[in-house]
Amino acid sequence: MTKALDRREKQRADLVLSAERMIATRGLAGLKTRDLAREIGCANGAVYNLVADVDELVLRVGSRTLLRLDDALSAAVRAGNPSPKETLVRIAIAYCDFAAENLQLWRALFEHRMETEKALPDWSVDDQLQLFRHIYQPLAALLPKRDAEELGITARSLFSAVHGMVALGLEQRLVAVPLPALRKEIASLVRAMIDGLVAQAA
Repeated sequence: MTKALDRREKQRADLVLSAERMIATRGLAGLKTRDLAREIGCANGAVYNLVADVDELVLRVGSRTLLRLDDALSAAVRAGNPSPKETLVRIAIAYCDFAAENLQLWRALFEHRMETEKALPDWSVDDQLQLFRHIYQPLAALLPKRDAEELGITARSLFSAVHGMVALGLEQRLVAVPLPALRKEIASLVRAMIDGLVAQAA
């Protein structure tokens, strides 16, 4: 029984890794279970013995992407001992760089849509919320009078502003911005937002 479970877990891990490679090269729209089944050596229908559905598969790939993003943001925080404001700038630039280097996997985090009646599993929600600690902690140092709920809203708002710039800046269309210029503009935006928030709090 244990050997069968181990074999199933290995096959599921292989499936997730194959899906990750497929999304990285083809984008989310290029994810095909038939191709995945062929790659890991199982029947097409057997894929759904390893994951409940394509939603779970995409979310598991997303969790791996979020874990690597978490590592990248943690490295940015550890690099030197900047002020809380400059920590937020570093985090924002690290987010931009990660998106540029992992474009299709990063896009898949936001392109994927669950069916209307389906809720995100708790493990996926936790993976996403964990990342906000990188923004929340320096904000708490800069805005000590704000309570946890207010800081949470501010953290999500700051993320939304940076994410919007990254998403539009990395578009491979007319609105695309060269990466060095995009990094510079993001840094200016974060500094301006933080200066405004601190002045408002004072």
